[in-house]
Amino acid sequence: MMAKQDDPHSFTVMVERMQDYEFRVQFDKDKFAELIMDEPPPIGHDMGPNATRVLAASIGNCLSASLMFCLQRSKLEVETLQAEVSPRVARNEDGRWRVEHVDVKIMIKTKEEDLKRFQRCVDIFENYCIVTSSIRQGISVDVTIHQKK
Repeated sequence: MMAKQDDPHSFTVMVERMQDYEFRVQFDKDKFAELIMDEPPPIGHDMGPNATRVLAASIGNCLSASLMFCLQRSKLEVETLQAEVSPRVARNEDGRWRVEHVDVKIMIKTKEEDLKRFQRCVDIFENYCIVTSSIRQGISVDVTIHQKK
């Protein structure tokens, strides 16, 4: 299913092989800078992050943005915010590598007098993170292969 032009929640990301396991990722028809992705050695050359790293970044970004949204709506000032995301990759029962768990540590600095209102955001922000909530439920992915002629 292709993205609808007028829907801000619908988009298409293009992934194109450059060489070996190095891929160029283009977002929204060149609206944003391209991203180069690659696999680490021994199969790739580490020219960019691999998919697991991009997944970790997506989780960290979405959680951070969701928390910031709540804090800003609550008119709380944030001095600093950082997220440290650590996926644990292990072999499953079939011997294939999978992300089996993700630890996220968010470090934030706010004013001491805002702690009560801050706690309200801490209690609810995860519910608004599209990426983390989707991953927790499992994501259905349909794959089709089209042979170019």
